[in-house]
Amino acid sequence: MALLSRNELRAMIDNEIPLVENMIDIDTQLQPNSVELTLKNIETYTGAGAIDFDNSERETPSTEPVPFDENGWAHLGPGTYKITFNEIVNIPLDLAAIARPRSTLLRCGANIGTAVWDSGYRGRSESMLVVHNPHGFKLKMNARVMQLLFFSLHSELTEGYCGKYQHENL
Repeated sequence: MALLSRNELRAMIDNEIPLVENMIDIDTQLQPNSVELTLKNIETYTGAGAIDFDNSERETPSTEPVPFDENGWAHLGPGTYKITFNEIVNIPLDLAAIARPRSTLLRCGANIGTAVWDSGYRGRSESMLVVHNPHGFKLKMNARVMQLLFFSLHSELTEGYCGKYQHENL
């Protein structure tokens, strides 16, 4: 497996089916080894979720939107939030991705939890934001919050991701 570089990422973003689309500013968001994803919205959890072995009893919790103020800021207290990104990701069958929070987010006392981004996934993904800072955290709409790193596979898959979250938020 090899981590894709800025040049490889740029070429794949410029493809007929772009690796990442709906970017606000490709020159700002394209980093040496990643693509930065930006904040579309924030939600608070209002109910419990459930997960089981075969997903027959899986439930995602209910949520409510967190409003942005007149200047585009959301003021978050300590706690757990669901965030959605602006960008749409199209992962081909010969790549997979993992995500890491931007280091400034960590320095502010917040973190983003993510899962593996499987080959074949297409969608506008969601992640978990946790504010650990006891004084809270401010996030501005469209802020760059996470770095998505793409890895090439040793061989292309014949079938990619086909789960519940395929084509989410499109």
